[in-house]
Amino acid sequence: MSFRHRTGFTAEAGFQAKREQSMKTEGYTAARRLEEDTMLPLIGKNVVVIGGSRGVGRRVVEDAIGDSARVLAVARQEERLRQLALEVRGVEVLALDATEESAPSRVFDVLRPDILVVTAGAFPPTAPLHEQSWREFSVNWEVDVKVAFHFSKAALTLPLPAGSTVILISSGAALAGSPISGGYAGAKRMQIFIANYAQKESDRLKLGIRFMALAPPMMPDSELGKHAVAGYARYLGISEANFIQSMDSPPTSADVAAAALEVVTHSDRSKGKVFVVSGKGLEAVP
Repeated sequence: MSFRHRTGFTAEAGFQAKREQSMKTEGYTAARRLEEDTMLPLIGKNVVVIGGSRGVGRRVVEDAIGDSARVLAVARQEERLRQLALEVRGVEVLALDATEESAPSRVFDVLRPDILVVTAGAFPPTAPLHEQSWREFSVNWEVDVKVAFHFSKAALTLPLPAGSTVILISSGAALAGSPISGGYAGAKRMQIFIANYAQKESDRLKLGIRFMALAPPMMPDSELGKHAVAGYARYLGISEANFIQSMDSPPTSADVAAAALEVVTHSDRSKGKVFVVSGKGLEAVP
């Protein structure tokens, strides 16, 4: 074999080796990109959390920031928001009363969401029906339902971009009742109805917006859950520890926050509209 032939053979082999290496590198890069997209499914997304300074809302904020989303936390109390901004790097905050009719336009002027999570709500009473005033009984209708109504309406009338998702955090009380919480269970049921009504309008108008509701039972680790645990333990005449022990797989705030993002990022979950969240995971409500 001549030198020329050997040189030609070497060049061809070198070209082939480089080509194979390039293919491997491109394959690795594509696989890496797919892995990153899977690990960080919220990259490039705008996430707005109404009630984002505590409980489930704060957990959603933390998880979304961790997934490289741009996040706006909205709440009424400025001090809580300032603390949140100090503790969660990168989060944007906005203090306002989300029950006001103008609240959605003010929020959307700051950040137009791809994902809107509504967790804001009032602490319900913890007393038997006959011991409540109408003001106590109706507090969750005046706060939880009003916020869900205003923001769902705004999502439809603005409208939010096609492909956007609105998640209303309801409660397991909407399905099972809550006898010492006044109008809380009914208000939370109404939030589920609002999600369903809004979805029907999105479909009818071909807006491409998804509306969903999560209905977690009592979360003993949250401020609202602790409030409810204390109320029910007192009502039943048992210790708070015994009441919690009687609960069947209660979720944590972190469980519910993870579920909220799961229904957004997993296409099989997007087919459902209402989900119960427990310590065991997500379950679609027929």
